[in-house]
Amino acid sequence: MIVRGVSNPGLMVLSILIAVFLWGVAHGSASIELGFDVPVVLQGVPDDLVSTGLSSDEINIRVLGTRAALRNVEPQRLEYTIDVSGVKPGVAEFEVDVSRIVLPRGARILSRSPAEIDLTFERRGSRTVRVRPEPTGEPAVGFVLAGIQVEPQKVRITGARRSVQRMKEIATEPIDVTGLSAPEEREVKLSPDASHVWLEDDTTVKVQIQIEPDPKLASQAADKNGKGEGT
Repeated sequence: MIVRGVSNPGLMVLSILIAVFLWGVAHGSASIELGFDVPVVLQGVPDDLVSTGLSSDEINIRVLGTRAALRNVEPQRLEYTIDVSGVKPGVAEFEVDVSRIVLPRGARILSRSPAEIDLTFERRGSRTVRVRPEPTGEPAVGFVLAGIQVEPQKVRITGARRSVQRMKEIATEPIDVTGLSAPEEREVKLSPDASHVWLEDDTTVKVQIQIEPDPKLASQAADKNGKGEGT
């Protein structure tokens, strides 16, 4: 008996589409495991306190879910918020509750690390300190840096009380005078050299860079002229 094959292009295309669809469903429903680092965000810090210590600034979570669900996870939008509105000075411990981390349907958290976050808080302090210019480099040959005037000469800082009380001045960012042969005015930022201290007003300061001819060279030139006239 002879069996003749029947060629049906439409039926063949339909079979391929069904196969691709079933593969996609099976592939999309397969569970996989991924890890994400979730940043810790503090909420409700009392006005009279400053956070000076954080045992971990992120939480690593292992997430199980379908490929389709995990494709919908946006790592940049994940965060773990801790409400610290009732804390007192000292160390506060917070157990990590990952149920507050929102994930797409079809994804669940298997584990988290660490299981606890320790935070340290200090009283806030403020004071007025002097601004110290920080020049770097050398002016052009034949010129010297005669001085730098700063406006304003004092600013107000705030932050952790103990750090604030130790500060008598605050430096500017480096002021490069390399190659200058004339006075110059600039706006520069300030650079607190203590941790947990910042400016009450995040402003720049104006500096007047005073460049003058090198008096030693002028004196040498005068001596040479004097000797030349005397010969």
